[in-house]
Amino acid sequence: MIIAPDGYILTNDHVAQGAQSFSVILEDGTGIAASLVGTDPATDLAVLRAEGAGLPYAALGDSGALRVDQLVIAIGNPLGRALRSRNGRLVENIIQHTAPLNPGNSGGPLVNSRGRVVGVNTAIIAMAQGIGFAIPANTALCCVSQLLTHGRVRRGSLGLVAQREPVERRLARFHQLPNRYGIEIVSVNPRGLVYRAGVRDRDLLVSLNGQPVESVDDVHRLLADWEIGKAMQLVLIRGKEQLGIEAAPIEAES
Repeated sequence: MIIAPDGYILTNDHVAQGAQSFSVILEDGTGIAASLVGTDPATDLAVLRAEGAGLPYAALGDSGALRVDQLVIAIGNPLGRALRSRNGRLVENIIQHTAPLNPGNSGGPLVNSRGRVVGVNTAIIAMAQGIGFAIPANTALCCVSQLLTHGRVRRGSLGLVAQREPVERRLARFHQLPNRYGIEIVSVNPRGLVYRAGVRDRDLLVSLNGQPVESVDDVHRLLADWEIGKAMQLVLIRGKEQLGIEAAPIEAES
């Protein structure tokens, strides 16, 4: 969908992925060339720039105002071409709807009855009856801003490889932890700030900035709204001991 009169176009990352060149066909059949501005595999979004001006465009609405049972309409090019993105990251606040989607709806707008774009169509569940998903317009707005500025979306990383692990009940009781699970550190980037702060392999991360973490998705969720380079508080279990460590996230590799 065109989202600005000077030719900026919002679509899915999986639609743009691997393409060497792009062309856009307008409603009247006019074809114009386009180039890739940036992609964000984590939200399955991409921005293109078409060579044009004064183009008709769709206005992004407030997806946060959506309510269950509200009428929405999916638009795309059918039979042309909590959800996880291509790189495995959980896409937050995904919109689930029953507007029929087919291959080719990907990257097209999900609009409300007033014509406001409330989402970007991205996926269907093959074994389900008529359930589709769309990236919320509010998520898209944040991504578009960063893609236009940096050509990518900058996200924080603690420089860890980790996996979910149960917290022993006696340890949870002893340290008064609400966690049933924590994040076991499999490896730490030795060049990262977290390693320098003292985090080591086999530590069990149970809290970030006072918020319990029980999955890698919880860590991603908290890092998404945290400033890169700003210190945050990590609570770890090492053996039977509880440790508090302060460290700053670095920018995640694309």
